[in-house]
Formats: sequence, C-alpha cells, structure tokens
Amino acid sequence: MEEQYIVGRNPVLEILKSGREVEKILVIRGELKGSINKIIGIAKDRNIRIQQVDKNKLDQIAQGSSHQGVAALITSYAYFSVDDILKKAEKFEESPFIIILDGIEDPHNLGAIIRTAECGGVHGIIIPKRRAAHVTPAVYKSSAGAVEHIMISKVNNISDTIEKLKEKGLWIYGADIDGEEYYFNIDLKGPIALVIGSEGKGISRLVKEKCDFILKIPMLGKVSSLNASNAASILIYEVVKQGYEEKR
Repeated sequence: MEEQYIVGRNPVLEILKSGREVEKILVIRGELKGSINKIIGIAKDRNIRIQQVDKNKLDQIAQGSSHQGVAALITSYAYFSVDDILKKAEKFEESPFIIILDGIEDPHNLGAIIRTAECGGVHGIIIPKRRAAHVTPAVYKSSAGAVEHIMISKVNNISDTIEKLKEKGLWIYGADIDGEEYYFNIDLKGPIALVIGSEGKGISRLVKEKCDFILKIPMLGKVSSLNASNAASILIYEVVKQGYEEKR
C-alpha cells in the first residue's frame, strides 16, 4: 500500500488511538511540550519508531499545513464496502444512517463533513471514485482525525448505489435549494441516507431523480446557498435531534 504523512497533533493522536499501523513518528527537534509528549508516550507503548527532525523537514512534509511539530508516516486509507457500513448499523441494532456525497471536491469540506458525521453517529459515508475528493493528508487534518473512526466507502456509481440502498429499506433524502419542503418539517427517523451535492453544482440531475425526497434549508440572507459541509452539519444534527426526541 502507498504511504503518506499525517500532520498535526490531534490527527496523529487519533491515528495512534485507533490502532492503525504507523510506520514512524516524526517530532520536531528540541524541547517537547504538551500533547507531543502524549504522542511520544503512546508511540513508545506501541513500539513505534520515533525520529527527531528539524523544523524544515516537517515544513517540507506538511506542504503549507500546520504540522504543530509532529507527523506520522502511515499506509494509505483502507476503504470499506457499503455492506460493511450496513453491517455496522446491524451490529449495534440501529437503523442505518448514511451520508452520500455527490461530487465533493474540496478536501477541507470532505474532512469537515467526516468530522461532523462521526460526532453525529453516522454509520458511514459514501463517495464516488471519480471527480471527487478522496481521503488524503489534508482530509485527515481537516477532520481532526475523525477519518480513523468512521467507515468510508468509494463506489463506481452513486445512482446505482442509491438503488441498492433502497432495496435494503433505506429512504434517500437529498439536499437542494429547490427542495420540496424544509428539512425540519420532515420525519427523518428510521433507516436513511442524506445526499449532499458538490460545492458549485449541487446534486447531479440523475442522483436527484433517485432521491425519495428533496429537502431545503431556509435561506434568509443575501447569499443563496450554504457551504456543503455546513449544510451537511445542519441535516446530520436534525437526524440526531429527531432520534433523541423519539427516545424521550
């Protein structure tokens, strides 16, 4: 498998906590303070090689990102299947809750969505193999390490995948400015998948046609749309809210 560096204290800590195989940890040469010492302690417990390097080396690895004095060399992310995601929900005896991303190209948006999805109890995220952001060091960084705690599946065709999810009993809700109803007026309990479109074009026509229902978020200001990761956050936590209300 291809190797890559993950930079930043939180992303590196999360990778170490997850049990993922780590080739080595690089820390900045000099006095070590704060959470870097925690990283070193975990790495020593796991017998992971620790190497002190100059700041210039970390700057080169980070390529403009904030490394905070630490980097981890790991193998590339191992994607899951859609069935893996469904089995995870079944294992916990929960209704499947899936996020489908239709062409998100900005790795920072992808990372932000992954972070919110993991916090919101989403069982997995589905992304397309082509014309979309994939899991990279920038995604690790912007997700604050949440990548290591959520299943991500990379599929050939989003429309075909939606059909298969429908066959498994999931309801598919797309988010679009021209939606049929405001999201907070819709019952979002039970087995569902939320579809979030790309930053510029939104959900593609073919994917939109596959959705059971199109939701919209109120736009009360001068700007006509939200950032994709913000829209995803609103909808994810509406599902969380409705789930809590059902349990009361």
